Amino acid sequence: MYRLEEETEADWWEVEALYDLCFAPGRTALSSYRLRDGVAKVPELCLVLRDGDGILAAVIRYWPVRVAGRPVLLLGPVAVHPTRQGEGLGGLLIHESLAEAARLGWERVLLVGDAPYYRRFGFKRIDDVVMPPPTNPDRVLAAALRPGAWDGVRGQVEKDTETPA
Repeated sequence: MYRLEEETEADWWEVEALYDLCFAPGRTALSSYRLRDGVAKVPELCLVLRDGDGILAAVIRYWPVRVAGRPVLLLGPVAVHPTRQGEGLGGLLIHESLAEAARLGWERVLLVGDAPYYRRFGFKRIDDVVMPPPTNPDRVLAAALRPGAWDGVRGQVEKDTETPA
């Protein structure tokens, strides 16, 4: 049994510790982190999944970015505790958060990740949308939360300076 909740300020240290456990030490040097620096995350979509004992099992965060001046959600990071991997918790977080994003009116989502994993959630490689270097363009994936949402949306992914931190 798991509890899905919106991440709170009190969760911050525990969430960061899980990210440190799941990702390489240089994770904050990645281009996606530069897009997040000084920008408030989208709180309604930043979720924690806890087991019946209250132990953090998985997390997901989203950040606002812009492409061609249009609002885009940047998914990530998503992490599942190593002892809980293979239980479908990452997929649960992605499905639930994408459904909530659509309900809230978001139209498009972007991430940097493995296409074979994210394809099942509707993500595919997107041409002509460029993440800051050094990002492998084959790992830049997008999903439309409404049909045609990515039509004509091309260019550099930029930090969302309209959303205060």
